[in-house]
Amino acid sequence: MVNKASAVPGSRLSRLGGLASLAGRVAGGMLAEGARQLAQGNRPSSKAMLLTPANIKRVADQLAHMRGAAMKMGQLLSMDSGDLLPAELTDLLARLRSSANPMPAKQLAQVLRLNLGEQWQQHFADFTFKPIAAASIGQVHQAYHDNGTKLAVKIQYPGVRSSIDSDVDNVATLLRVSGLIPAEMDYHSLLAEAKIQLKNEADYLKEAEYLKRYRQFLVEDNRYLLPEVYPELTSDTILTMSYVEGDPIENLLSASQAERDRVLSLIFTLFFRELFEFKLVQTDPNFANYLYNTNTSQLVLLDFGACRDYSDKISDGYRALFQAACSNNPQALDDALTTIGFFSQAILPEQKAAVLNLVALACEPLRQNAEFDFGASDLARRLRDAGTALSTEQNYWHSPPADALFLHRKIAGLYLLASRLQVRVNIWQLLEPYLHHANTIPIPYAEK
Repeated sequence: MVNKASAVPGSRLSRLGGLASLAGRVAGGMLAEGARQLAQGNRPSSKAMLLTPANIKRVADQLAHMRGAAMKMGQLLSMDSGDLLPAELTDLLARLRSSANPMPAKQLAQVLRLNLGEQWQQHFADFTFKPIAAASIGQVHQAYHDNGTKLAVKIQYPGVRSSIDSDVDNVATLLRVSGLIPAEMDYHSLLAEAKIQLKNEADYLKEAEYLKRYRQFLVEDNRYLLPEVYPELTSDTILTMSYVEGDPIENLLSASQAERDRVLSLIFTLFFRELFEFKLVQTDPNFANYLYNTNTSQLVLLDFGACRDYSDKISDGYRALFQAACSNNPQALDDALTTIGFFSQAILPEQKAAVLNLVALACEPLRQNAEFDFGASDLARRLRDAGTALSTEQNYWHSPPADALFLHRKIAGLYLLASRLQVRVNIWQLLEPYLHHANTIPIPYAEK
C-alpha cells in the first residue's frame, strides 16, 4: 500500500528545516507529556516523555515525508538485532519500515524529463504514474516497452544523493540530543559507513551492475528469478528493468510447511553462496526484497542497491567463526572474531566473554544437524536479552566493524523472516559444504 503523495524537499536548507521543525515539535510534545505526568503526581523520565504515541508519530511521519537518507537512517537504526541501540529507539523508528510517501505527478514528470529528455514518453508504449511501491530512496512504476515487454521503472527522489551527508548528520544529532544514543557509544565510524552505503544505494548505475553480476552468478540456477536491466533506459537516478511476477514473501504463511521450508532453504543457501562463493552480499534484510512466484516455484530477487563486496579475509573469517561455533570452540571463536575486526577497541574480559556468548547464541541454528524450528524457538528474545545485557550490565557500547554490522543485519533479517513464516530448516546441512574448504565450492543446483 502506497501512502498519500507529497513533494520531496530537495534543498539542504528545506531538509534541515524539516528536522529542526521536527525537533521543536518533539520537544514541545515532551514538555506537554512531562506536565501531564507531574499533574498526576508522577516523576517522568526523559525517555517516557519522548516515547509517547504522538511523538513517535511525529518522528516517523516527518522522516517518511523527507525520504532519502533521513528515512533510511531510521530504517537502519531500527534493525531487529537488538544488540546495538536501546529497545526504546528501535520502537520509535520501527514505523519507518512501512512505505514512504510517493512524489506527486508534477515532481515525477520533472524527474523523468531531466533524465530521459523532454519527450520521455516516446520510450514507453505505456507508463503508469501511480507507483506500485514507494521506499526511502525511490519509487517504482509499471510501464510497457515499445516491444510489449512489461517493465518496472525505479525512480529516485530528487535531492536524495546530494543530501545524504547532511541527512545522516542531522538525524544522528536529533537522536543524540534526545538522549536515546548512549553518550558512551562511539557511532562515528558507523555513520561514515552509513554514508558510503547510502551513496552506493543512491547510484542506480552501480545497482544495475550489481544486478548484472547476480544474474551471471545465478545464470544456471533456475530456482531464482531476477529482473533484467534495460541500459538504454537507465541512468544514475532511473533504473529500468523487466517486470518480474511474484507475491510478497509474507504471503507464504498460508502455504504448506514443505513449501515454506523449501523457500527459506533457498534464501539461506543463497546467503552462504553470497558470503563464501560470490564474496558479494545483498545486505538489506527488508522482506520486500523477496517475492515468490507460485506458478514457477521460483524465488524472486529484487533491489540490489545495498550490495557489499567482502574480502577473502572476511569471508574466511566467517568460515572460521561458523566452524568454531559448530564445534563449540571458544578460543577459535575468539580468533575468528579478531580476524573479522572485533575487539580492536579496549574491552574488559567480562565484556569480551559476553560478546563471545552473544555470537555463539546467534549461531544456535547452525550447530545441529537437524531441522531448526524457527517458529517454536525463542531465539530472537534471547538474542535481544543478551544484547541488552551486554550494553546495560556490561556497559559495552562499541559498534562492531562495518562489514560485520551489515552482515549481521542481514542474518538477523533472515532469522526474523524464518520465524515469521514458522519454518523448519536444517541450516547446518546448507552450511556444511563450505565449512572445511578455503576455496569456493558451488552447491549443486539440482533439487534433491
